[in-house]
Amino acid sequence: MSYDLLLKNATVIDPSQDLDGEYDVAVNGDRIAAVAPDIGEEARQIIDLKDKILTPGWVDIHAHVYAGATTWGFKADAFCLATGVTTIVDAGSPGWANFLGFKEFIADPARTQILTFIHISGIGLTYGPVGEMTDITYAAPEQTACVVENWPEVCVGVKVRMGAMQVDDNGLEPLRLAVQAADAAGCPLMVHIGPGLSLPDMLDLMRPGDIVTHCYKSALAGPLPEGDGSEGLIVGDDLQVLPQVRAARQRGILFDVGHGGGSFNFRVARLALAQDFRSDVISTDLHVHSLEDPVYSMPETAAKLLHLGLELPEVVRQVTAAPAAAIGRGDELGTLRVGTVADLAAFNIAEGAFTFEDVHEQREEGGRMIEPVVTVRRGEVYWPGDLQEEIEETRRRARQMDALCKGDFGALGWT
Repeated sequence: MSYDLLLKNATVIDPSQDLDGEYDVAVNGDRIAAVAPDIGEEARQIIDLKDKILTPGWVDIHAHVYAGATTWGFKADAFCLATGVTTIVDAGSPGWANFLGFKEFIADPARTQILTFIHISGIGLTYGPVGEMTDITYAAPEQTACVVENWPEVCVGVKVRMGAMQVDDNGLEPLRLAVQAADAAGCPLMVHIGPGLSLPDMLDLMRPGDIVTHCYKSALAGPLPEGDGSEGLIVGDDLQVLPQVRAARQRGILFDVGHGGGSFNFRVARLALAQDFRSDVISTDLHVHSLEDPVYSMPETAAKLLHLGLELPEVVRQVTAAPAAAIGRGDELGTLRVGTVADLAAFNIAEGAFTFEDVHEQREEGGRMIEPVVTVRRGEVYWPGDLQEEIEETRRRARQMDALCKGDFGALGWT
């Protein structure tokens, strides 16, 4: 049988099917047609991936890609396809009032599959410098639920950010309203956790299937002290993972890395991992303020977890099958099952000396880096080198918005 595309000789890792070995993968149109040790040589296009890792396309469930309409959003399409990400989920940039603009101008034209959580704030994350739930009148559970229910092809859930900066004196009320919306829509809720509020109190309000993002975040603005007291959010002052956090996991609440520009601390991660508490999902929280420092990409973020001791199959699970299941798309995404969409990512595991950085400028040297080789999205092949011009434009626009938000007009050449 002849195929449209044949990927040969790769080490295939697909946790959704417990595959870890040398296989060929064949594609017809936009679907996986066959996965077998030796399919043959009959195909219109053959790519030899000897000594490379081939996985399902990666699913990044926390980023901000509403470019041009929010202070956070970057133009993600080429950046994703150059780094193995075939599905990216915006974590609440649109609210109900500006969702249709997101769908029409961001999601619909993209080659990457772009999905979104809908923010409980009707205007979403339009204006980053001001906390979106300091004014509770922007919360709109009925409209939020309506949008999620009526556009299921784009919407995966509800988002709320819960930290003192985001909610001011409104306490837990934004979370209660977000739960109300998610209940009405029958969907998961993603909760940004931050300092200034009680994490155990937040967890008490969350439901099985809901997602805590920024699980390795520090409550401090700078590096954690080496003495007593962790000042982590999921780790208490006794340096132990909070019992309420473990209980939440037992109830089915998921924990997402959500690296971003302020939410990944090496020490918090190490304390948690040493106690066998690891994230369920790895995501980047890429946005204009984190794109060039300290996140860089999904593979680089995943390599930090590899550096911290996760085995490669577990890293792959946390960027494929696990996030797909978390957003209710496990039957279609994050898998190489025959008949599913032909989203694939090939990587090289480079060995050498690599510097990894957390959000507090703490640097560590690691020996392995995950380097993208080729991405397949709906059967179309994308090579990183062919996307560099688009990526540079993405970076230029991100630098411009970052400088504008900081009032660094000199960086823009303005007076």
